[in-house]
Amino acid sequence: MKLTRPDRAERAGRPSRAGDRSEKKPTDTRRAWREAKALLREHRRSLVIGIALMFVSRFAGLVLPASTKFLIDDVIGRARHELLMPLALATGVATLVQAIASYANSQVVSVAAQRAIMTMRQRLQEHVLRLPVRYFDQTKSGTVVARVMNDAEGIRNLIGTGLIQLVGSVVTAVMALAVLFWLHWRLTLGTIVFLVTFGAAMALAFKRLRPLFRQRNEITAEITGRLAESIGGVRLLKVYVAEQREAAVFAAGAQRLFENVAGTITGTSAITAVSTAIVGGIGVLIMVVGARAIEAGAMSLGDLVMYTFFVGLLAMPVVQIASIGTQVSEAFAGLDRVREVLDLTTEDQEDEARAPLAEIRGRVEFEDVWFEYEPETPVLKGVSFVVPEGQTVALVGSSGSGKSTILGLLMAFNSPQRGSVLLDGRDVQALRLRDYRKALGVVMQDNFLFDGTIAENVGFAKPGASREEIEAVAKIAHVDEFASRFEQGLDTIVGERGVKLSGGQRQRVAIARAILADPKILLLDEATSSLDSESEALIRDGLHRLRAGRTTFVIAHRLSTITSADQILVVEQGEIVERGTHRELLAQGGRYRALYERQHGVERDEFINPGEDFTVPGETAR
Repeated sequence: MKLTRPDRAERAGRPSRAGDRSEKKPTDTRRAWREAKALLREHRRSLVIGIALMFVSRFAGLVLPASTKFLIDDVIGRARHELLMPLALATGVATLVQAIASYANSQVVSVAAQRAIMTMRQRLQEHVLRLPVRYFDQTKSGTVVARVMNDAEGIRNLIGTGLIQLVGSVVTAVMALAVLFWLHWRLTLGTIVFLVTFGAAMALAFKRLRPLFRQRNEITAEITGRLAESIGGVRLLKVYVAEQREAAVFAAGAQRLFENVAGTITGTSAITAVSTAIVGGIGVLIMVVGARAIEAGAMSLGDLVMYTFFVGLLAMPVVQIASIGTQVSEAFAGLDRVREVLDLTTEDQEDEARAPLAEIRGRVEFEDVWFEYEPETPVLKGVSFVVPEGQTVALVGSSGSGKSTILGLLMAFNSPQRGSVLLDGRDVQALRLRDYRKALGVVMQDNFLFDGTIAENVGFAKPGASREEIEAVAKIAHVDEFASRFEQGLDTIVGERGVKLSGGQRQRVAIARAILADPKILLLDEATSSLDSESEALIRDGLHRLRAGRTTFVIAHRLSTITSADQILVVEQGEIVERGTHRELLAQGGRYRALYERQHGVERDEFINPGEDFTVPGETAR
């Protein structure tokens, strides 16, 4: 589980409210409309077909209510029975056409919506993977997943049936209104007064609901991120009996989500209630005015029945507009969040303007490099050193001294605030990153493995590598020794993050992966930390062979593994306090010698007196 510095809410025993910060962020309605229009243009063919089918369906749907006038006034009132079968046949055909058009419309626009969602997810995923590492350092993985999967889902209401239904509802309402004016224009004017009131109420409601939908997406992403962390760190939770604490944090997040959803339900319920009241008011108006119109001879009974049916056709779209409008508003909120991600600058946006990287020799130089993660808190302070091509430099020092930060700068994960990191005399920040990183091989302390086979994880460094190449490097890294004990050998599934392998086995796979990459610059961050002494001895030869002819950076707390380095840099509190070979640093009698003697003293004394009492700080000896 990633541990981050708690904010005030977390220190007070409450979950962090990342979503709260977004409430103050203004919503750019014009921009959202531009995004929506771009989407509509992209899928205009499917939308045009869908709208055409919608028109056919809506027009066909008018035949049934319109037929009531002729049924009552002509067939029944004037006893023109010869019109009954043609009227019934026309109504049946129109209903069949309506059903077929509705089905075809749903198929066309639903497929278009799913294609749009797929495209948006692909676009988001590709963009996210090109973002700088600092974005992932600051954003929970679950939040990133929610952005890619959930926010893109909302556009179905723009490209899919939501928008078509909204347009269809408006079209039906307009057509119904025209017929109502034809039947009784004074009564229809009264109806319009009710509808205008309802429209104003909806506009106000949508304006207030949209920020709530945006916040809901952010809260959901935050909760999803925390849940993913909890599941990923379940062993740590159990070790520290923290299940209830984590449940409390999740419950607080779920409560915030509930409050948000309850707020949106209140808004949508109010819209529905107002629409119901509007429909009821129109019904009372029809009852009074219609009855008097029949008494005065201004309307026939068939006219009134037809008018009532068409008022239903008018009222139903009005209610649908309220519901669909909420969905479209939610889609706009999702578009806002999608645009936030797509607006983030990727680390390789300038790569296209850079010249291809020529052959790399491997000379690395740090020139007065200063770096800080937090403002005014430098992690590296004026670090300078030169590593000639093909040499090995070891970084030693206390935890948190800045060793891994140096490797992060070498991998171009971060940029120094001052100074330069040079490769063959060129600033790393000016290189084409894709070319540069192809020259890197990395073995980290916490090596990530995909949920695939051992062979697939080894071959990840070189797409298209042959089975023979994979088996050769597996032998060098002694992966074959433990793989042979599995029934499937190198084709054994390692599980999520390599959970089915031990820490040492995962490191051997990572070393084999780095060997296969055949890098010009090799970065080893505690590459043998999870290996026992026997395993380390087995692969030390492999590492020496891997280092040959390559510029190599090694971070090691076990100092016996770096005695052959061409140069050793002792890093303390972000500064290089000593430098030289192993023999030179021992002769200086400084910090390195103290570390070396302390470590070797511990190694000599370890387990000599296993029965001796020991003291834990804060406790008495036992």
